[in-house]
Amino acid sequence: MTRFQYRLYRFCRWVVRVTCVWPYRVRVLGAEKVPSSGAFVFAPSHRSMLDIPWLAATTKRRIRFMGKAPLFRVPVLGGLFRILGGFPVERDGSDRGPLRDSLRILESGEPLAVYPEGTRQRGSVIAALQPGAAYLAIKAQVPLVPVAMYGSEHPWRGAHRFPRFGGPGVVLVGDSIVPPRRASSVVKRELVDELNARLHLELQKLWDEARAQVHR
Repeated sequence: MTRFQYRLYRFCRWVVRVTCVWPYRVRVLGAEKVPSSGAFVFAPSHRSMLDIPWLAATTKRRIRFMGKAPLFRVPVLGGLFRILGGFPVERDGSDRGPLRDSLRILESGEPLAVYPEGTRQRGSVIAALQPGAAYLAIKAQVPLVPVAMYGSEHPWRGAHRFPRFGGPGVVLVGDSIVPPRRASSVVKRELVDELNARLHLELQKLWDEARAQVHR
């Protein structure tokens, strides 16, 4: 990032905290577990669009994330998304560019967010995980950082067109998961499945702990 982009990012991050984090009384627990340098893959639970700013509250580092390609074609808005760390992906899966971009981002030492549940989910059970986060961690040989975000879906409950302020919410960061070493450039499916199983157990444990924090 250029100095201007960095300052703009810091300003936008402050705006996001004021509008999307503080009004919901979000507590961030375990932020000290987020690596302060080097690449890693954030693997958060996914319940609403608030998950993006809530995840950003865990670190001052810019987090790279995928976004729907049409959003990046909107004048001004698309450029802003890029400054904030986003990069486009086609929803039909026809573009392999995001995979290459993800590996390039990790190779450059930046953190990358990949939602292992895929699309937004409902309820307190972590859904079956997609292979993307585990695959990238093994391919790039970087740690996975699981994060559970409880309460981000609550503002949209009921017949409300816009999110309601309130809360509380909890963002709980878990211990980094070191991926297994690969013997070649090819990532074997059994390694991905093994890491995914471990990640699923950790995410469910963190989700249950985050829920307990709210309901104490």
